[in-house]
Amino acid sequence: MNQIDTGKFIASCRKEKGLTQAQLAEKLNITDRAVSKWETGKCMPDSSIMLELCSILGVTVNELLSGERINMNNYEEKVSENLIELKKQNEDSFNISKLLSIAFSASIGIAILVCIICDFANSGKFTWSPIVLASCLIGWGITIPMILLGKKGIKTALILLTVLILPYLFTLSALIGVKELFHIGAVMAVISIAFIWVIYILFTRFTARKFLATGITFIVALPFMLIINTSLWFMLGQAVVDIWDLLSAFCIVIVGVACIVYDRKAMKTI
Repeated sequence: MNQIDTGKFIASCRKEKGLTQAQLAEKLNITDRAVSKWETGKCMPDSSIMLELCSILGVTVNELLSGERINMNNYEEKVSENLIELKKQNEDSFNISKLLSIAFSASIGIAILVCIICDFANSGKFTWSPIVLASCLIGWGITIPMILLGKKGIKTALILLTVLILPYLFTLSALIGVKELFHIGAVMAVISIAFIWVIYILFTRFTARKFLATGITFIVALPFMLIINTSLWFMLGQAVVDIWDLLSAFCIVIVGVACIVYDRKAMKTI
């Protein structure tokens, strides 16, 4: 399996179908730049659109990965070769991820140990180190899935964050002895996590249209900002909106609209 061979094969099949890069991109709801990157061997088609791409080009996934038409005599051989290559790539990627996760875990462990030793050495008891311990553990738990699984681990990390954030805030509030930390923090956490999930869904939905997803994200951020400020207003008993908030909202709208307009223009050229 070779990216350059696959790219040349995609270009050849596209031309056989009488399609331009722009027309193929339009059928797949992506930009022609993505198609150009495939055909020059800079990257492979995303797995989420590979079946649709093969259907448009009239080839099988095995032929696409092999970068050539395959007759039935050596079809099984090519399947085995591609599976072996994919397995090797996955194993190499997993080994690197595993080493990174071990290094990250070791760093977190050393940091926790140093904090505990310093805390006990200075005060003869554990005062602030439990706060560091709780923070490091939740950070480790959320980050590890992304290190090990890459993009596939983002959803797992978000689920863990959603599940762990309230217990973490409750623990932190108890350790510090400030009840308001949990009450206010819980409200802010729920709103913030809801916004993060919206971002995740947008970028998952518009995988090949990052500018559109970014633009919508900026626009959607406005009601969330309003909800956060209104919530703080009720909880603190005073207005928390000033001229800088209004200026920030205006800038967010400008950036969001600019991203959406850019995406529309890019799609029109397809």
